[in-house]
Amino acid sequence: MNDSTGNNTAVTPTPACPPSANVDDGALNRAQERSQNHLFSMQDPEGFWVDELESNVSMTAEVVYFYHMMEIEPPEGRIEKIVNYLLRLQQEDGGWTMFPDNPSDISYTVEAYVALKMSGVSADRPEMLRAREFILNNGGVRSCRVFTWTFLALLGEMPWESVPPMPVELMLLPNGAYFSIYEMSSWSRSTVVPLIVVYAYQMTRPLEKNQTSPEIFTEADRNIRFPYSGKGLTWGNFFVWLSRVIEWVGKCPWKPLRRHALKKAKKWLLDHQEPEGDFGGIQPPMIYSPLAYKCLGYKNDDPEIVLSLEALDRFILDFGDHCAMQACVSPLWDTALSGNALIDSGVPADHPKLVQAAEWIYKKQVTSYKGDWRVKNPHTPPGGWAFEFYNQLYPDCDDTAEILMFLQRVPVADNEMKEREIQRAVTWLLSMQSSNGGWAAFDQDNDNRLFNEIPFADLGAMLDPPTVDVTGRILWGLGFLGFKEDHPRVKRAIDFVKSEQEADGCWWGRWGVNYIYGTWLVLEGLRGIGQDMEQSYIRRAAKWLTDCQNPDGGWGETCLSYRKPELRGQGVTTASQTAWAVMGLMAAGETDSEAVRRGVRFLVDTQNEDGSWWEKHFTGTGFPAHFFLKYHMYSRFFPLMALAQYQKGFRPGQRDAATRRGG
Repeated sequence: MNDSTGNNTAVTPTPACPPSANVDDGALNRAQERSQNHLFSMQDPEGFWVDELESNVSMTAEVVYFYHMMEIEPPEGRIEKIVNYLLRLQQEDGGWTMFPDNPSDISYTVEAYVALKMSGVSADRPEMLRAREFILNNGGVRSCRVFTWTFLALLGEMPWESVPPMPVELMLLPNGAYFSIYEMSSWSRSTVVPLIVVYAYQMTRPLEKNQTSPEIFTEADRNIRFPYSGKGLTWGNFFVWLSRVIEWVGKCPWKPLRRHALKKAKKWLLDHQEPEGDFGGIQPPMIYSPLAYKCLGYKNDDPEIVLSLEALDRFILDFGDHCAMQACVSPLWDTALSGNALIDSGVPADHPKLVQAAEWIYKKQVTSYKGDWRVKNPHTPPGGWAFEFYNQLYPDCDDTAEILMFLQRVPVADNEMKEREIQRAVTWLLSMQSSNGGWAAFDQDNDNRLFNEIPFADLGAMLDPPTVDVTGRILWGLGFLGFKEDHPRVKRAIDFVKSEQEADGCWWGRWGVNYIYGTWLVLEGLRGIGQDMEQSYIRRAAKWLTDCQNPDGGWGETCLSYRKPELRGQGVTTASQTAWAVMGLMAAGETDSEAVRRGVRFLVDTQNEDGSWWEKHFTGTGFPAHFFLKYHMYSRFFPLMALAQYQKGFRPGQRDAATRRGG
């Protein structure tokens, strides 16, 4: 069977878990040893771990648009490989989907179709006929997301007037203003700034006639306007009206602030490009920022664009007969989690390969004072870590907490340096706590909810509010570092976590799918910080995890649970989600329970011969309900963590006491 990248991967059959699911130490030892060997075989010579971060076809389709808009010739054979990638992921209904086993998505289907047509695929091919039928039968172009409309406007396939406006004068709002760019999430901000430049210039590079796709447009699609909701006086309707006003003003030839706003946007872009060429470490700004440069008069051979093209190329994975664009890359995340899994499973913390990994991580610590986080937190020196290879401007609280746990365990030659850098990171992490007691991924108090009401924000992802999964991991890390539950910041965080618990005992997960992920990290955090795990609210969480175990002994949860909370805890079993549930139950004191034994048995029985676990389904979250990820490392290190903790007879404090201060 092929996974979504086209790699041939044997699927281990799911066993029927017997009523008694004890696993002997020999089987556990063999499973962990195979997993350890597999992880070490994947380590890069420089010391880090990283594997594919898979998403959906829009990431790759948009590369075709990008080459056209930038007027550059792609590397030889790349377009053909993109065509192969897109066609191999087409569903039986003719469309393309957001994640496996989900109904096809109209926006992704339109983007894939247009990219294929631009790449020379005939509209008469059976695949294109099926895709076109899906588009026309499922609402057509007018049902697509705003980003899809934006690309169609760039290509001259629809008028810019159809795209909800975002005026470049937004750059002139002071930092404290409600709609300042610094009240947007970091990923929105890094995308919006170049996009409003592109919108200001109404950038368009029409396609050749044989590349256009008029056949997917109906007459109703020719005059698309973001509609009023019909619900009377609402914030959504107010912003639709405001968009009409902005659009009307934009047509006025007199724009006294336009030049100043564009100048400020240009400076912002230059200041936010990494020396290696990256923008924000994610695909959208790495696509839109070079387009903005082009609008501002830069040429393709200017250093800023040359570097940006090199950075974009690093995100593209070539599999021989096809290639795919990643939404992001995750080396620091993958490295810290791989290292912690290996140490959990008994690999000595001073193993040369772990020391090498730790030394690589130290080199990646954020030391720049230019990061956007400083707008709301100006008096704290930098000290965290980001997610990607090159990203000094957007350190990540979640990554930083996981990395701190790894670095604390691994001895290095310069212990004075280690203590200094860990303390600097802890200081930064504590300073990023939001006023409600929780932590977000990148910013503080990034929760001006009206942002998600503007027409442009149809993905509902303009904000980065504090979440319990990030907060849970940070509590776990702080406990690991010796903090206690009576610390003022810890007390506020615990109160935040309690206030966010669902009625049935679980917690929502922002960055992993979904309630299983959130519940696991909260339980780890509460145990790690020293909470009494017999409290009633914790017992309700443990019961919820037990109740949603699948008949095969594992756990799984569909990405649809973000849209339909009644599906929480339900879905096809995966290795990563099973590991989360097992670790969550063990954190709650359920190590000896039948549920945990059955989960462990599932992991042992489904391990591949090479020491990995295979899973088809996406268990990472980009934007809840709208964008999902498959971290190919998740099914490698999380099961190892769970098996290791189980074999040790997980008890509160075990991991911490055994490994604190480098073991």
